[in-house]
Amino acid sequence: MAARDRSARRSPASHRAPTRPAGRALWPTGPLPIPTGTVELTRDPDDPDGVTVLVNGVPSSYLDLADPTRLVFEYMQQMAAVIERVEPPGGPLDVVHLGAAGCALARALDASRPGSRQLAVELDTVLPELVRGWFDLPRSPALRIRAGDARAQLSTLPDASADVVVRDVFAGDRTPDHVRTREMVAEVARVLRPGGLYLANCADRPPLAGARAEGATLRTAFADLAVVAEPGLLRGRGYGNVVLAATDDPDLLCSAALARAIRSLPAPARMLHGAEVTAFVGDASALRDAPDAVT
Repeated sequence: MAARDRSARRSPASHRAPTRPAGRALWPTGPLPIPTGTVELTRDPDDPDGVTVLVNGVPSSYLDLADPTRLVFEYMQQMAAVIERVEPPGGPLDVVHLGAAGCALARALDASRPGSRQLAVELDTVLPELVRGWFDLPRSPALRIRAGDARAQLSTLPDASADVVVRDVFAGDRTPDHVRTREMVAEVARVLRPGGLYLANCADRPPLAGARAEGATLRTAFADLAVVAEPGLLRGRGYGNVVLAATDDPDLLCSAALARAIRSLPAPARMLHGAEVTAFVGDASALRDAPDAVT
């Protein structure tokens, strides 16, 4: 789930894929009960191909039914810009998504990197099948959707089996504690291949104490870290999404081209790296599992 983002510009018409929803006739007309609360679909009044998936009333995914590569949530645009730098350029990737909802990012990566194999983990046991029925999602093995707790499912994955792990897990407007800790990050590092990329979506408000603590936590397991957010949020205004990108690849995040790509997004963002990240994290302490935590 995400803080509400502004809409992005459409891709040029020549790049729009002729895909259509799998089961528009099955769409609910209001909130539909699911084990973890409710799910609802709302049409974009300005775009007949746009639909937002709301989980418990919170916008969790936006899908363009005609163009799978179009990402509207700003933090997803930022994540996609970082993933674009992962080698080989445009080649297939093995990606794990912790938090699925409408699988917007997975759908976009399937279109932009053909041949990728992706696993999406969603806590709700009913939502994944509803989403598959409503939308034209890639089928297995291109995209598998598994119901279960993000950390528990991550622990079942083999060592060095993923190129990218994305964490987009929310309970209401906050990320559950057990997927933010040093022990969780160690599991992510175990599952990633050497040089792999971890992207974490952290919704926060000034003074960004949560994002700073997560940055300190990621630095316990990864050699390099970048922080991406809307400039106003970094200056202490409002509430929004902070994307944390962590890797052991010494070249992935230090690219001037990546910084330019982040600045050139429809909603320009700022990327902190190197000394700026050190200053951002400051004296924040890494997060640890509670002594009696059950995972």
